[in-house]
Amino acid sequence: MDSRRTSVVEKSVTAIVTSSKKSGYYLAAMRPRQWTKNLVVFAAPLFAFSISLQFLLSSLLAFVLFCCASSSFYLINDIVDVESDRQHPVKCKRPIAAGLVSVRVATVMAFVLLSSALTFGWLRSPQLGAAITGYALLQVAYNLRLKRMVILDVGAIATGFVLRAYAGAAATGIVLSSWFLICTAMLALFLGIEKRKAELRLAQIKGNKPRAVLRYYSLPLLARMENVVTTCTVVTYALWSAGPYLHGAPTSWMLLTLPFVLYGIFRYQLLSDPQEIANYADDHPEQGGRSERPEEVLLKDLPILATVVGWIITCFLILLLKHHGMIE
Repeated sequence: MDSRRTSVVEKSVTAIVTSSKKSGYYLAAMRPRQWTKNLVVFAAPLFAFSISLQFLLSSLLAFVLFCCASSSFYLINDIVDVESDRQHPVKCKRPIAAGLVSVRVATVMAFVLLSSALTFGWLRSPQLGAAITGYALLQVAYNLRLKRMVILDVGAIATGFVLRAYAGAAATGIVLSSWFLICTAMLALFLGIEKRKAELRLAQIKGNKPRAVLRYYSLPLLARMENVVTTCTVVTYALWSAGPYLHGAPTSWMLLTLPFVLYGIFRYQLLSDPQEIANYADDHPEQGGRSERPEEVLLKDLPILATVVGWIITCFLILLLKHHGMIE
């Protein structure tokens, strides 16, 4: 009797452990680290100084829906590229390529995630539903064609971030400043250009065959594009933070946050510098460049993380002081 009970307990524990591992594989296939990009939806209430429980909950809903939508396309991409990923030294470890998640299950997951995001988005508001639908159509266009079209590829990446920002505004009913939207687009273009620069430099270092669109780029060209976009990003943020005189932030005290933006951009440029990429690739051959994966920079680079935290704290202090009438 004792042996039977022991056998039953062991089988139960094994089943629980197996189920837990499978859940972990399913979650990993959804690429949760990429969800940091969807934090842009919280920018609308933050930049409008409309911080309340209702707005935060509405933004949280938009965040969850965009996580579902983006994860569905990561699953679709991994399904389509499963054979080529299995030949890649890094991508072969992805759950679908490694056989930890079957193509059939991944297909069902992608359908459920995308259909849920679209359904709940349209039920919440037509504007939010339109933003998620636009994002989905953009992802289809990007994967079918735009990712192989020079310049338009980084333009599509920037448009995705603008749609996220618009979704945050649509979910909360906030009217966004034009400077905020332009700054968001410029910053997204900046990140896209830095990503392409890192990919191109790594391809040169390792002698790998670059993705198709990289054949049309060169480091000098990307540097010139970077200069234009960096200037536009700083200028548009400065104009927004100058305050209501320029139809920007609710208070000109937001100019105090400008140093954080400048340092963050310069720090990111340092990480994406060709020589820095070469040094990092030599020390971490299995990882590649940091600026090739913006979400990794946000989560792992301490100076960037400290800059973001400092910016958020400063914004909340300014918001608190304005709320109590201590500043205008």
